[in-house]
Amino acid sequence: MKNALITGGTSGIGLGLASAFATKGYNLLVNGLEKNGMEIAQQLAQEYEVEVYFSPANLQHPEQIRQMVRQAERELGQVDVLINNAGIQHVAPVAEFPEEKWDAILAVNLSSSFHTSKAVWKGMQERGFGRIINIASAHALRASEFKAAYVAAKHGIAGLTKVLALEGAPHNITCNAICPGYVKTPLVEAQIADQARAHSMSEDEVVAKVMLKKQAVKQFVDVQSIAQLALFLASEAAAQMTGASLPIDGGWTAQ
Repeated sequence: MKNALITGGTSGIGLGLASAFATKGYNLLVNGLEKNGMEIAQQLAQEYEVEVYFSPANLQHPEQIRQMVRQAERELGQVDVLINNAGIQHVAPVAEFPEEKWDAILAVNLSSSFHTSKAVWKGMQERGFGRIINIASAHALRASEFKAAYVAAKHGIAGLTKVLALEGAPHNITCNAICPGYVKTPLVEAQIADQARAHSMSEDEVVAKVMLKKQAVKQFVDVQSIAQLALFLASEAAAQMTGASLPIDGGWTAQ
């Protein structure tokens, strides 16, 4: 039985990932800032009959990240799969973009993935096995207006993924990034409202004319599609896949 650490694992894409990995018998440590995070972990444990632990670490703080990884190693024994999923967002024109939002987004969406990967690296290297999966975005491959920090962070994740893949190859540590298009999560629902204000549109218009405009398939990406790809990347069957940024974006990046 293997163990997975999932950041941002108590809501949205992360909760879908946690459920999918628990279904396959993985023991988990899920991280999140939800006040009911412990309850969510307990529900997962009861439903799937696996061990599930919770960490409220704030990923803007490297020491809290290191404490989270130590907790995972203590509770689970080892971390076989690391999924860097946590993310935050703010939408604003460059001239009006709050500097504190830039700093926070870079910390959570990019720097935390470095800190988590560094913290699990020694153990993975010693055991000769590791799977690091970064949940990036189509914005790791394409840009959009009003998202300077988010796009910069996700492009950075694509680069970090490649470096970790190269350094991990001699130790059977793979690292890949999954790049979804728009997924109907609480984060995206907040973006809809923000984009509506930025574009002076209704929320329905934002979905049709801004968010899904670039996708050939005019549907939000399904969380389960992301989870199934993550399960494959965590498996032995994906041992030769590393350093890739894999889009699940309804054809957005095909254009």
